[in-house]
Amino acid sequence: MIKEIVNLKQADIYQKDKHILKGINLKISKGEFVYLIGKTGAGKTSLLKTMYADIPLKGGSGEMVGFELAGLNRNQIPALRKKLGIVFQDFNLLMDRSVSDNLIFVLKATGWTDANKMAKRVDLVLKLVSLDPKIGKKMPHEISGGEQQRVVIARALLNKPEMILADEPTGNLDPETSDDILKLFRDLSELHNTSVLFATHDFRILENFPARIVRCHNGGLIEEEDLIS
Repeated sequence: MIKEIVNLKQADIYQKDKHILKGINLKISKGEFVYLIGKTGAGKTSLLKTMYADIPLKGGSGEMVGFELAGLNRNQIPALRKKLGIVFQDFNLLMDRSVSDNLIFVLKATGWTDANKMAKRVDLVLKLVSLDPKIGKKMPHEISGGEQQRVVIARALLNKPEMILADEPTGNLDPETSDDILKLFRDLSELHNTSVLFATHDFRILENFPARIVRCHNGGLIEEEDLIS
């Protein structure tokens, strides 16, 4: 039986007191790659923030990687996020420390203590995103935008997440680099059985690399086929 990583049922998504999405249903299986699309302000980011518990789920039910979002205890949030990899459009790298130190910072923050194990994990995740581990010695400003985004994805992979939530991760990149990053996400899904929810407004990517699509539309969440029919 295929394990469901995401199971939202009649979920209500709020941004403060504003009701953004109403009664949405969404299931994502282990290893599945799904695009999330919608106009600016349609609710994509609010949905993602609810999924990683930055915004509380106020109505309906929602299970994420084994955690029930409704009524989630604040103390449970770090354990939930440890099972998730979160990638943003803005890289949010610490510019005053090297690439390796950026990754080690996250490992320490999530409970790692053994220096040798941390160093090995850093090298491994850099290789997973097709970067030479030697890049770890460089400062973020010394590498390209595409390389910085690969570092951000490597950071998201440090704790072997069951799912990656990516919010417009190619928004600041040129088309060729965007394609390379998209292929990387697809490989993570197919080769490592990692579920991916990839928010984008780049329809060129959707055409070139087709996959299941869900759309934030008119205050709801709709499978793309349902919208077309």
